[in-house]
Parts: sequence; C-alpha cells; structure tokens
Amino acid sequence: MFTGIIKSLGSIREINEFDSKLELWIGVRSDIWNETNIGDSVSVNGVCLTVVKKDSKKKSLMSFIFDVIGETLDKTNLKSIKCFETVNIETPLKISDGLDGHIVQGHVDTVATIINNELIDDNWLLEVKIEKKWLKYCIKKGSIAIDGISLTIANINDHYNDKHGSFSVAIIPHTFENTNLKFKNKNDTVNIETDFFGKYIENFLKPRLETNE
Repeated sequence: MFTGIIKSLGSIREINEFDSKLELWIGVRSDIWNETNIGDSVSVNGVCLTVVKKDSKKKSLMSFIFDVIGETLDKTNLKSIKCFETVNIETPLKISDGLDGHIVQGHVDTVATIINNELIDDNWLLEVKIEKKWLKYCIKKGSIAIDGISLTIANINDHYNDKHGSFSVAIIPHTFENTNLKFKNKNDTVNIETDFFGKYIENFLKPRLETNE
C-alpha cells in the first residue's frame, strides 16, 4: 500500500524483452536502494512491482530489477517505457508513517492521455483524457493517482467526446519539480488509479440495486 507521495525519481537503465514479460532495470537513489530488499514492493509510475534482483556493480548506478508480466503491460504505460526515461518511485507505507496523500494500492485502472499541461498563475494545470467508464469514479475535489502521484481533481468534463471525458488537476511547483510531470508533454500517457473507496462502495451496493430493479 502506498500514499502517492513520491519519494524519489528513478531512471530506466535497461529493458530486456521476453515472450511474456519485460525485465526492467531502474536506477534509484542509494538510500532507497539500501532500505529495500529483494521481494519488497515498489511503486513505479504508480504500478506496484516486486524487486526480484538488486544490482550495485557501480555505486553510482544502483538498480532494482523488476519482472513486468503481460497483464500489467496491458493495463499500464510500462509497455511503452523507454531507456533513460524518468519514473516516479515510492516505497510502501509503513505502520509508523503518517498518512499523507491518500491510500494508493498500485493497481492501475487505465491509461489516460495528457491533453493539456501548462503554467497558470504559478501552478501547472494538467488535463487528461480518460474513458468514460472510469470517469464515474472521479469526483471534484476527490483524490486520484496519476503516475503514482496523489493529486486532487479540480474540474471534470463529462463530454470531451463520445467515448471519453476529461479531468484537470493543479500541480504545485514542488510536486512539478520532484516528479516526472516536468518531463510530460501533450499526448503522453499516464497511469491512472481512481480512488478505491468508490469502487468498493459500488461493488457493495450493486447487488442491492440489482435486487430492487
């Protein structure tokens, strides 16, 4: 479980393709590398991955190695990741930690497309296009994770086109400078995890609503 508060940026060092998976080598800061063990979970652009190996042949190039399976590739933007690309890194929430951000599981719902990323009044306004079936879980002033970053929805547009809506979030300078959003441009993709409370409520109420119909 994560909070959407990015701890560090990482860099894609190596990508090895196999029949049913990708092997990603991601360079990380030394403190993150030292505190994380093989078998631990790490959020990479909002995707919960398991560290299968650690490499430190060069102290300046400490890396985690992850296996990314087909289902994860299908549902996230990791399928289009490239070497030297910058990714958001977050280690799991500890019991002793305070709960900043919001509860993020690292289970990406869908991939969205950036349609606007511009500076307005010292804040960056990010607008993304998302399939309408996921827009129903987006609530104005509610939380959402974009590439693993906990953000608050500022506005919602239900009618971007027939299949998609959009929502926008305001990015404060600190978040912009300390996440991969500063490298994102129009038409780039981002991983979206909607607030899981809404999905649990829908799952709980759906059988009751169907019974009453």
